[in-house]
Amino acid sequence: MHYPVTVLCRVMGVSTSAYYDWKKRPAKLISAETLHLHRRMKALFKQSRDSLGSREMMKKLREEGFQIGREKVRNLMKKLNLKVFQRVAYKVTTKRKQSDEVADNLLNQNFNPVAVNEVWAGDITYLKTGEGWMYLAIVMDLYSRRIVGWYISKRMTTDLICKALIMAYNLRQTGLLSYIRPVGEDVLFLWPR
Repeated sequence: MHYPVTVLCRVMGVSTSAYYDWKKRPAKLISAETLHLHRRMKALFKQSRDSLGSREMMKKLREEGFQIGREKVRNLMKKLNLKVFQRVAYKVTTKRKQSDEVADNLLNQNFNPVAVNEVWAGDITYLKTGEGWMYLAIVMDLYSRRIVGWYISKRMTTDLICKALIMAYNLRQTGLLSYIRPVGEDVLFLWPR
């Protein structure tokens, strides 16, 4: 099936004069070496998760045996539409007040309890959902390595942690809570034996 040039140009959004002008120009031949260079640049850029700038790209290409300068790398990156996106560094959002007391470390890095419900650990993370960012608090029994309580909320508050802990407590029906200790951003819960 053949269509007239005017119809094809209208569909592609170009004028017929531009099409005929392009058709008259000689095609640019690209050498196999240049094609290999373009493919390597795209692969390296993808491996870096779009964070490789011209300076580091040049170093990597030179390590692979390409004889190339930074200006050429910069121009090729522009031509290949390789735009660098720097990720935002992790930012601490919660800081302990200097006046707050720090609890003793009763666990001494021994995260292998000998019985169920002896040590629980908790953590909070955030998840992107259809409703926006949500915070998920979990409580894990370190003996069984099972999640015994969790709660999700739009805000990171003490209520989020308490509801996850209450769910774990209700599920396990254990003794009284004897100790809560923050470890970095995690929280450890210890029960009496």
